[in-house]
Amino acid sequence: MQAIEEAKHHIHIEYYIYEYDNTGTPLVELLIKKADEGVQVRFIYDDFGSPSIKKKTEERMRKAGVEIHPFHKVRFYILANRINYRNHRKIVVIDGRTAFVGGINVSDKYVNGNSTGDQSAKKLYWRDTHVRIDGPAVYYLQYLFMSDWNFCCTTPLQPGKAFFAALPPVPRGSFVQVAASGPDSTLPSVLYSILQAIYLAKEEILITTPYFIPGDSIIDALCVAGLSGLSVKLLVPGVCDSKLVNAASKSNYNKLLQAGVEIYMYQKGFVHAKTMTTDGKLSVVGTANMDYRSFELNFEVNAIIYDQEFSRRMRKVFFEDLENAEKIDKDMWFARSGLSQLPEKLARLFSPVL
Repeated sequence: MQAIEEAKHHIHIEYYIYEYDNTGTPLVELLIKKADEGVQVRFIYDDFGSPSIKKKTEERMRKAGVEIHPFHKVRFYILANRINYRNHRKIVVIDGRTAFVGGINVSDKYVNGNSTGDQSAKKLYWRDTHVRIDGPAVYYLQYLFMSDWNFCCTTPLQPGKAFFAALPPVPRGSFVQVAASGPDSTLPSVLYSILQAIYLAKEEILITTPYFIPGDSIIDALCVAGLSGLSVKLLVPGVCDSKLVNAASKSNYNKLLQAGVEIYMYQKGFVHAKTMTTDGKLSVVGTANMDYRSFELNFEVNAIIYDQEFSRRMRKVFFEDLENAEKIDKDMWFARSGLSQLPEKLARLFSPVL
């Protein structure tokens, strides 16, 4: 909100979930205010993920000068195949200089407690991660937004200096690479980048993901890392917003545990962060879950950050999260009855469409 308040030329916003609640309403008012000041405001939302954006809200924003469009309009949900192709990206680009990307949508779910820290009114604590980027990596996020805009809007944007402003050089030893993919991609760049990060790790791999149904390539890569003596730790929800997805995720744990991968289940609430840190040098923060949908069906984007200081901070956060997690005991896990494992095996059958 502060960065948007400081915008001078344009504000580009793209969200999977936008809810017109105590969090979303002030954002709308701020966007209208900035449009009234002469700032160009463009807003893309996913029609499936943001049902709370009503026609009345859109009309009010458009009258104020905000350009707002659904990414992929869904008219008949039961018959529409396009609901499988969701724009899961969360991108904010301001004046071509500052960008935000990560797991956080616009919703009260992501606000834990009030100013006094009271959590009693919340049903579920949400733990997530977002990152602000200032530097040349903003260019690629701007490119992604413009590409998505030109797909869903009849008034296309053209590249220009106003959207790709001159930026100062990055600090020495600090670089950001952006990996993005979707159902229109020739290559699954998000999946490939995660696999390469796992393959290149020499000592440690720390992964946080709310949904873990990644397919054989990721499973095998993590198993090879574990069997090779690397410290591999996976943090997943102990409490999930989908029992079916949670069961399908658990069906993958046996192979990982056998390979020496340590699996922790977050207990404080629902962990929604999508992050990875390897060897204290490389970090990944983005929108992609480790599941079939993110790798093959959704439009996703991850920031790959090559910065030891940032990775040190991410590593610290990961181990702080482990203080609120329970480690799966390998022996107890394999001692479970066949009946208790049956829901997981049944859920696994639906893994590709979850």
